[in-house]
Amino acid sequence: MSARLQLGVLVSGSGTNLQAILDAVVQGRIDVELKVVVSNRPRAAAIQRARDAGVPVAVVNHKQFDSREAFESELVEVLRGHGVQWVALAGFMRVLTPRFLDAFPDHVVNIHPALLPAFPGTHGPRQALEHGVRFSGCTVHFVDGGTDTGPIIAQAVVPVLDTDTAETLAARILQQEHQTYPWVLQLLAQGRVVRSGRRVRVTGAEPLQFGHVNPPPPSR
Repeated sequence: MSARLQLGVLVSGSGTNLQAILDAVVQGRIDVELKVVVSNRPRAAAIQRARDAGVPVAVVNHKQFDSREAFESELVEVLRGHGVQWVALAGFMRVLTPRFLDAFPDHVVNIHPALLPAFPGTHGPRQALEHGVRFSGCTVHFVDGGTDTGPIIAQAVVPVLDTDTAETLAARILQQEHQTYPWVLQLLAQGRVVRSGRRVRVTGAEPLQFGHVNPPPPSR
């Protein structure tokens, strides 16, 4: 039986993955209580998405802090102040250090527009095209101290077409992100994600398969 996931979301930009989470919550598809959305950029479009949904918003501008440690300490304080237990990064363009991660051990997840461990960092779709791969996609993973190096929870795959540009490939990957991220959050709410070191498995269902372009809806 699912318990409601007490979630905080960190954003920096337009917030389309945040919107996918908000929509899934409103539609009752995931057992998530969105406690707060925190942006490090005061003008991020994601802020308005959260406000329109009636979700509390906080701005913690990294430029107003003398050090990364001070910035992350404030992030932790804001999230804890709102009762957050899990943190989802949704286009959050700052690398988090152990100062933050140790405050939410094994409870921070991210989504990345590539099939990790290939093409970490920025511009995953462009890197995929430059390397001539035939398939790309997105990855939901636990966050560790590296750049997109944490244990993988789930992946969704899209073909790379001969006619693709970085923009068209990124758009198709984004469609999969919007399905995969809420689905993984529901798995977490159901306690079905089991981590052992770098190995992650999903219990109580068929295992996720490489090439699973459209993840099935979560069982309720």
